[in-house]
Amino acid sequence: MLDVRELSAWIGGSHILQGVTFEVAGTGVTALLGRNGVGKTSTLRAILGELPATGSVTFDGRPVLGAPTHRLVRAGLGYAPEDRCVFAGLTVAENLRLACRVPDPDYDTVYSLFPELRARSRQRAGTLSGGQQQMVAIGRLLLNPNRLLLIDEPTKGLAPKVVSEVAAVLARVAQRVPILLVEQNLAVVRRLASAAVVLAAGRVAWRGQAADLLGDAERVRTLLGVGSSRPEREPR
Repeated sequence: MLDVRELSAWIGGSHILQGVTFEVAGTGVTALLGRNGVGKTSTLRAILGELPATGSVTFDGRPVLGAPTHRLVRAGLGYAPEDRCVFAGLTVAENLRLACRVPDPDYDTVYSLFPELRARSRQRAGTLSGGQQQMVAIGRLLLNPNRLLLIDEPTKGLAPKVVSEVAAVLARVAQRVPILLVEQNLAVVRRLASAAVVLAAGRVAWRGQAADLLGDAERVRTLLGVGSSRPEREPR
């Protein structure tokens, strides 16, 4: 579904990505991992055309590097940013309505996955909890017939119970549309991801099956700086 080759990108003159190469399959979840500051979010932004970049990005068989972001979105590339980017002064219903780009948005799916959004439809998004705002961010994607979702740190800062709820929703979403997922919580990665790509200093340090990575404690420590590849409690 997505083929990234020799992707290099710059921010303020700094060479952030240095020849990043990986693929995202047409099914399931591919996790994009790495320590803080190695270029995970920058990779998503470069794919979306938000950073000046060189190399090659092919989406659904078509070269797209350098295409305007709005054209990629219309082509079916959905993005949920790390900071969620809800419109705080608008209601939940208004936030969702603004994301609709098709005549018949899929509210049934959104409300079946997030019934709380229906109940809070008249509440201003700025008064929601972090977990509820994440529901809005993901819900906006599901209203439209996307071909691939780029989701950045969906469980960051959330309470353990909410992490479990978000992970459960993403597992259901991934049955319908592939996901490229940036995530620090390895329990979530273990539950969701079939493939993994690890970045280090703007380069790909490892790629392969997620189970192979997470099953190697020494590799996890070396690449991710985590003391154990198997947390005491995983989201159910």
